[in-house]
Amino acid sequence: MKNIIFVAGLALTLSTSVLAEAVVKEVCTPKVDKAGKAVMDKKTGKQAEDCKKIKTHKKVEGEAVPDKKK
Repeated sequence: MKNIIFVAGLALTLSTSVLAEAVVKEVCTPKVDKAGKAVMDKKTGKQAEDCKKIKTHKKVEGEAVPDKKK
């Protein structure tokens, strides 16, 4: 009995995670110091970058909220 409940819960978890899947993108921005000057990388001699990984989801289209009547 416990195995059946476990398998059903596992199947439900896997099916919902596939529907709400997010795309992971890497976004890089150039580094600058407080004065606004470019920070140079010591090894390459080029401008250093701050890179972050972000998740993007599909935007769901919906209907507009109607205005409240007085």
